[in-house]
Amino acid sequence: MRLSNRCYAVTGLGYSPPWCVNAGFVVGEQLTLVVDAGGNTLAAQSIHGYASAARPANQLRVVNTEKHFDHIGGNGFFREQGIDVWGHAAIARSAAEFEAEIAEFNAAIPDPVRRARGEAHAFFHGTHLANPNRQIHEDSTFDLGNCLAEILLTPGHTAANLSVWVPEDGVLYTGDLVVREYLPNLGSGAPADWQLWLASLDRIEALHPSVLVPGHGPVARGAEIPTALDAVRKVLQESIAGRPLSDMI
Repeated sequence: MRLSNRCYAVTGLGYSPPWCVNAGFVVGEQLTLVVDAGGNTLAAQSIHGYASAARPANQLRVVNTEKHFDHIGGNGFFREQGIDVWGHAAIARSAAEFEAEIAEFNAAIPDPVRRARGEAHAFFHGTHLANPNRQIHEDSTFDLGNCLAEILLTPGHTAANLSVWVPEDGVLYTGDLVVREYLPNLGSGAPADWQLWLASLDRIEALHPSVLVPGHGPVARGAEIPTALDAVRKVLQESIAGRPLSDMI
């Protein structure tokens, strides 16, 4: 999906039902920045194909917005192509954690015959864990060639969350700082983390983006953006206050 002259979204990549996940890329004159790698090699191949086709002569670079496997599972494919993957210094997943992710997928298969066959491995065919090989410790700017992409630390969902802001185009990629049509996933944090999350929402709202690509769900434009931010804020505020999520549905 083309969002602007330079910015694209790759939406609806498969992951764990009912969740699909988004990625995207920003095309400069020399460098194309891929935002998230998808959950497996198959997703990464799709993202790579779109990003390469947009400007074939460009070098590619990947940035992970967080540590969960739906955003980093495709890293291994990009590293096999010799492409650097950047991410927060707090992203460090283990092989055991990745194997546990596959086992959890397999355990969720309702058909016992398919579950016994281990068919979750088909989803992860050719996929191996690769953590970022380049670390981000602070807000940074990538010069893509006549286009600047700002890497912003936006913790809350996890300590490793980043957002990518393209000010000239007004496009913001938030990772799971913002999700639409889903409840935010609070499982990686506690009230202190959610307070950071609220501050990160305030930070990105002050940018006044015209297009927002969430980690999950449809792209938001214009007046949809404050509504999307407020929906996440409400869940965080009521969770901090101790209200059960079941009461918000």
